[in-house]
Amino acid sequence: MLVRRLLATFALLAPALSACQSRPPALTDADRNAIRAVVANFDKGVLAGDWPAVVSVYAEDGILLPPNAPAVQGRAAIQNFFTGLPKITAFKQSVAKAPLNDRGKVLAVWRKQPNGSWLVLRVMWNSDLPIAR
Repeated sequence: MLVRRLLATFALLAPALSACQSRPPALTDADRNAIRAVVANFDKGVLAGDWPAVVSVYAEDGILLPPNAPAVQGRAAIQNFFTGLPKITAFKQSVAKAPLNDRGKVLAVWRKQPNGSWLVLRVMWNSDLPIAR
């Protein structure tokens, strides 16, 4: 009986206690600009085939979740993944204004470092279109 009362009390208090947790600070304009700069350097690195520069935007424990492939974990594995890509001659992350042959989604989780810089912790992308057969 005592256990049931304790469980009921905990069930009622859990939502209230979780609401007391502090929220992370909102992104500042400086944070947004820092992330945009990292993305711009990533784009330049991709076009130059400079995989060490590309991989430097990922946290040491970063994980890629590419479509139709297993997870790629850690900077060394991420560099191997990018090194295996064919030469990329055009690449830019932006909002497209022209018709696309594909459409999809990207989800990136960024983590602010103690020194104020930003690194990618997780990234996942995929197409909305069915696999071509």
